[in-house]
Amino acid sequence: MAEQDAGRETGPSSSRALYAISVAAKLAGTGQQNIRLYETKGLLTPSRTSGGTRQYSDDDIAVLLRIGELLEQGLNLAGVAKVLELEAANSKLHRALKRARSRPPG
Repeated sequence: MAEQDAGRETGPSSSRALYAISVAAKLAGTGQQNIRLYETKGLLTPSRTSGGTRQYSDDDIAVLLRIGELLEQGLNLAGVAKVLELEAANSKLHRALKRARSRPPG
C-alpha cells in the first residue's frame, strides 16, 4: 500500500524505521506471524536493512494498530485492505483540498 498514513501525522521521526518485528508485534499487540501475513497481503511494507531484516517505524505501528481495530470490528483482510486504501485516498484528497484553499485566488 503506497500511502499508509490514513490521516496520521507523518514526518521524518514517524517514518524512520526503529523497531524489529518482535518489538513491533509487542507494540501493536499482535503476533509476528500476523505481521508477516499483513506484509504478504500488501497491508504493510516495512523498511529492510541491507541484510534483509524488517524494521518498523511509528507509522507502521499505527497501521498495525488500525489493522487490529478493523479486524476487531469483523472485517476480513480484504476488507481491511480496502478500508486502508480508502482512508489513504481520503487523506490525500483532504491534503489537496487544504493546499488548494490556502492558495491566493487568481
